[in-house]
Amino acid sequence: MRLDKYLKVSRLIKRRTVANEACDAGRVLINDRPAKASAQVKAGDVLEIQFGTRSVKVEVLDVQETVKKEAAQEMYRYL
Repeated sequence: MRLDKYLKVSRLIKRRTVANEACDAGRVLINDRPAKASAQVKAGDVLEIQFGTRSVKVEVLDVQETVKKEAAQEMYRYL
């Protein structure tokens, strides 16, 4: 699955366009490497997202095309 879509579906970032902009600005890393919005995400990857002054690091547990709001947090684990 594309990185920007994963960030939206997992609700780590609210909108796909915002996720796209964050990737273009270099604020999203996959396994400690800057990632483009089109990068593929798979289970086991470690994502680091920089929101202003704070940083969020999560491990991808599951990749699904659609999930309900309640199940979205089961797609990743905070590190």
